[in-house]
Amino acid sequence: MELRLYPERVAGDKPLRLRKSADFQQLDSLTREADGAWRTRLKFQDLTSSQFIRLVVEQPGAAGEETLRDVVPLLPVAYTAVSLRGAEDELFVGEEKVLELNSSNPRNVRATGEWVRTDEFDYRVTREPNGTLRLHVLPKQLGRRTLTVKLQSERPMLQNGGRLNYQLPALRQEFTVKATRLRFLTPDRRMVTLDEASRRRGSELILDNGRFFELRRTYRIEDQEEPGGTLIGELFTRQYLSNDRVLCYLRPYNTHRQTEGYLYLKLNDQALYVTNLDITPKTTITGVQVLHRGGDWTSSLSVSPGETVDVRLEGEGLQKARFHFEDLPVIPSDSSIRTDSRVVLRVQVPITFDKRKSSILNAGQATGFALSVREFQRPHPLDFVSVSYGEAPRPITQLNGPVLFGHTVRDVVFNFNPNGIDSDKALYGKQFLSFEIRTLNAKGELVEIRNVDNVVICPGDNSPRAVFYQDKACRTDALSLNALLGRKTYDLDEWSRIIVTVKHQAGQYSDPGFTQVVEVVLKRTYKFDIDISFPAGLLTRKIGEPNGSYTSFGGISLATLAQFSFYNPEKINRLRPYKVGAGFVALNAFNLSQDNNANRNLGIVVLGSVYPTRRDAKLTFPLYLGGGYLLNGRYKWFVLFGPGIGVRL
Repeated sequence: MELRLYPERVAGDKPLRLRKSADFQQLDSLTREADGAWRTRLKFQDLTSSQFIRLVVEQPGAAGEETLRDVVPLLPVAYTAVSLRGAEDELFVGEEKVLELNSSNPRNVRATGEWVRTDEFDYRVTREPNGTLRLHVLPKQLGRRTLTVKLQSERPMLQNGGRLNYQLPALRQEFTVKATRLRFLTPDRRMVTLDEASRRRGSELILDNGRFFELRRTYRIEDQEEPGGTLIGELFTRQYLSNDRVLCYLRPYNTHRQTEGYLYLKLNDQALYVTNLDITPKTTITGVQVLHRGGDWTSSLSVSPGETVDVRLEGEGLQKARFHFEDLPVIPSDSSIRTDSRVVLRVQVPITFDKRKSSILNAGQATGFALSVREFQRPHPLDFVSVSYGEAPRPITQLNGPVLFGHTVRDVVFNFNPNGIDSDKALYGKQFLSFEIRTLNAKGELVEIRNVDNVVICPGDNSPRAVFYQDKACRTDALSLNALLGRKTYDLDEWSRIIVTVKHQAGQYSDPGFTQVVEVVLKRTYKFDIDISFPAGLLTRKIGEPNGSYTSFGGISLATLAQFSFYNPEKINRLRPYKVGAGFVALNAFNLSQDNNANRNLGIVVLGSVYPTRRDAKLTFPLYLGGGYLLNGRYKWFVLFGPGIGVRL
């Protein structure tokens, strides 16, 4: 449609704005026309089903003025015509006829599916999934009869004077209603139960007076008009009633559904009347299954508080039963199924439910089946477990990888937060944990192993089910490793590792549990040791000698040093390639030449050495650089540089 807006006041050049709505789409921007109006075009989405359609127009005010806003309610109107398509002229009493309705706007015709009852006809209007309208007609009286169908529309029609009318023009159609060859007798009950009592003693049934009924006579009931039909039951006429009806006894022998066809009352294999009703077996439950959210049907009838489950009942004669659960509400659902052999009901278990079971009842009588209510027992993520090893406690789920700790580990303590398990929206129940504790030395060799099983952590007071978790096995204190280990954590050597594996006990849950590994490494930044090495081929220079030159390569020397080694901070137990130390050096200690002038001497030195980084090398050749003070000779101070020989056993 085209929309033109005329502002009552002019606020400068302030434009109008149309608020967005899900009911329509604005095709053009609001533009000003020559006559001062603002114009746009709108495309409505679904006028038949949209409710409370309105236009909200805003215009910013001038300086100091408020924004103007105007709300224009809209009421869609529709002109709808309805007619019968190819209506047949003949109808029969007791037979339902389905006719198709033509309409210019079938979605605007209100089809409730409810029967409208008149003296001559019963009718109802239904809509099929493809939108086709159907008229169901059930005649009651013989002769030439006129059917008047009154229909209403979803959207009104606009009449003269601005009046709205939801009433569509009445449909009128004449039919010739004929009597069937067999008169239909309407029973006062639509359902009879087939059980041992009704089969032997019969069940009371009131029928229309068949005019040709003979009292105190037994009539045969079969499922076909021709002779030789299946015996469904026997009807014994007892006495006439004042309302022109007959009191009878019905002895059923077989089951029957109205959808399977009519039932014929016969005398000597001659069909006299026709009727219809359901003959169903006694309600019997043979099995019950439960469907949990996200799972499969299971024969276990265990449910948990706060859970919504589907309960499937299987058996016979279930459609007529009135099932309910003791103290549990049944939630209406589109997925609910009700047939003679199967019924599916959706049941919600309140969080505050305080019973151990809920019996399944039929019309207040116990069926022998019950839902057992048990607490939730699902594995919760291990964020409710925290560990302390010398620092503030941290949730173990935040420890992604080994923790390098540079101080003495006085103890490793695991604490539990019961209030971190359950909440108002999610229940998990008791948590069954196991701890595997291992300590390794710097070489990765196992020092000690301990296992702690069946550590039970119960949800705290914040849980809606806290009072139902009370158990003496619930642990509230912390778990200390030093109380379990023979060699305490503070007695471990450098670069030892403490590895604790925390996991849910698999046998306690139907779902896979969680596992978290906590690894604490006793980190060090340096190492102090006494080292004996063999520098060889050293170049030495004595400070103060006249020539100031380096000596020739000497023989193998012997160095005894108090030496510092430094660890790589980014790796575990990996040394940097250099060392620094101080001590004594015997120059040319292993010089085997016969020269009496061999430059042997003893000195106090400070040496720095560079080693290869390969860990698998047995024979290495480090480089030495340093200086010191000679104990013999004229020139005491000297510097030296050269390689050495290292052997790793």
